[in-house]
Amino acid sequence: MTSRNRFSIRKNIARGKQVVGMFGTIAGGMSTARRIGAFKSPPREILPRYIQIFCRKMANTFGVTVVQVEPVPQTHALWASNHVSWMDIPVMGSVTPAFFLSKSEIANWPIFGKLATAAGTLFIQRGSGDSGTISEQMAAFLREGYSILFFPEATTTDGKQIKRIHGKLLQSAIDANKPVQPIVVCYVNKQGELDESIPYYGKMTMAESIKKVMDSRDTTAYVLPLAPLETQGKTKSKLTDELQQHMQSGLEELHRRVLKSNS
Repeated sequence: MTSRNRFSIRKNIARGKQVVGMFGTIAGGMSTARRIGAFKSPPREILPRYIQIFCRKMANTFGVTVVQVEPVPQTHALWASNHVSWMDIPVMGSVTPAFFLSKSEIANWPIFGKLATAAGTLFIQRGSGDSGTISEQMAAFLREGYSILFFPEATTTDGKQIKRIHGKLLQSAIDANKPVQPIVVCYVNKQGELDESIPYYGKMTMAESIKKVMDSRDTTAYVLPLAPLETQGKTKSKLTDELQQHMQSGLEELHRRVLKSNS
């Protein structure tokens, strides 16, 4: 047997273990959701701590360790995160008290739709691409006392900088008179460099991304909460500009603190 074949076998075994771990985590999440009655009526008041445990386990399944560079406050707010990969969901879910946004169709997906429902996901009813309607739904949710996390770049990136912020949904925080809580993440390999196996962007397919993540080793997701932005008396345009500058400088600060060299 050649060394190449041995390497391929070891890789497939490692992937198999991760798949087993992922389904074990999902099974555990389903069991917990049944026990606390989340499938019938998600108890939003207590859900965040269960979501954080589930998401931390899911990230660990893929070999990603989540580290808070500064303690993440459990603030009631509209949370805004940069977007690098689908891995951002378990990473952010493991540290924030926020619920996620999702298209309403996902609620009908087998297994994942049920889990999303049990996790108190805010399912958005889209109509003719009207972000105003989405913002109104988010504002009502914020007024009820629940936090929401969204990705204002509206797309994934290579994680090296913040793309242009789309601020339409920030209107929800203004209308609900709640702060915007920015948080940034970067993925670092064992050499102390940005891990190129995690970003999911460009023409990469989901299957290709999952394989790259599975084959990565010793990845650390560093998260840094930034100072919250107050919304009272601000226009959507002004708040968008503030968030753009705040997240860009915050990501640069995060890189300075955790990377061995700013590549």
